[in-house]
Amino acid sequence: MDIPKYKIALIVGAGEGLSASLTRLFSREGIRVALGARSIEKLGALCTETGARAYACDATKAEDVARLFGLVEREIGTPDLVVYNASGRSRGPFVELVPSEVEQAIAVSAFGGFLVAQEAAKRMLPNKKGAILFTGASASVNGYAQSAPFAMGKFALRGLAQSMARELSPQGIHVAHFVIDGGIRSAARTEPADRPDSMLDPDAIALSYWNVLQQPRSAWTWELELRPWVEKF
Repeated sequence: MDIPKYKIALIVGAGEGLSASLTRLFSREGIRVALGARSIEKLGALCTETGARAYACDATKAEDVARLFGLVEREIGTPDLVVYNASGRSRGPFVELVPSEVEQAIAVSAFGGFLVAQEAAKRMLPNKKGAILFTGASASVNGYAQSAPFAMGKFALRGLAQSMARELSPQGIHVAHFVIDGGIRSAARTEPADRPDSMLDPDAIALSYWNVLQQPRSAWTWELELRPWVEKF
């Protein structure tokens, strides 16, 4: 079986939750990790812990994304594993939504994913191998009341991932989209004592990403839904 071996990962939209769990997991597996985020000050401890390197980047700007990939290439190497983990939100009654805020939310959730994925694919296609992963949400498949901007962005990201998978998988690039259907546990957000494991553990999510990455190409997943055992769907 052809099990891929990844050497350099780039996680865009990095923070203290899922992306931190992915960073720790990738680092344990011997993968060098670069982190892209609008603000990198919060990533200092994670970089010290894992040896990852952080780069400031606004994923909604093409020139920032191109510069990010250029810096990572020069300082670490060409990424063969790229994760897009950024999201933009704007909540409220539909008629009260502010157009500029909606535009920004869609740009972060979807357009940024396109920019990052395009730079990644340009580098992976000559070698006919690599992986591009997208973090989705419940809003990727369900539009909820007073959350239209998030749904628009996440629906678009899912469409991007599916289109890419159909085009790039036959060329050796594993494209996968993950529907995270439920709240993710964090230090600031924990489940009630009487409902254990009713939130997604970020380390458990990261393990599912890793399992998808280890799939032989004869049985690739393009989309995976993850939710706590008590979550309704």
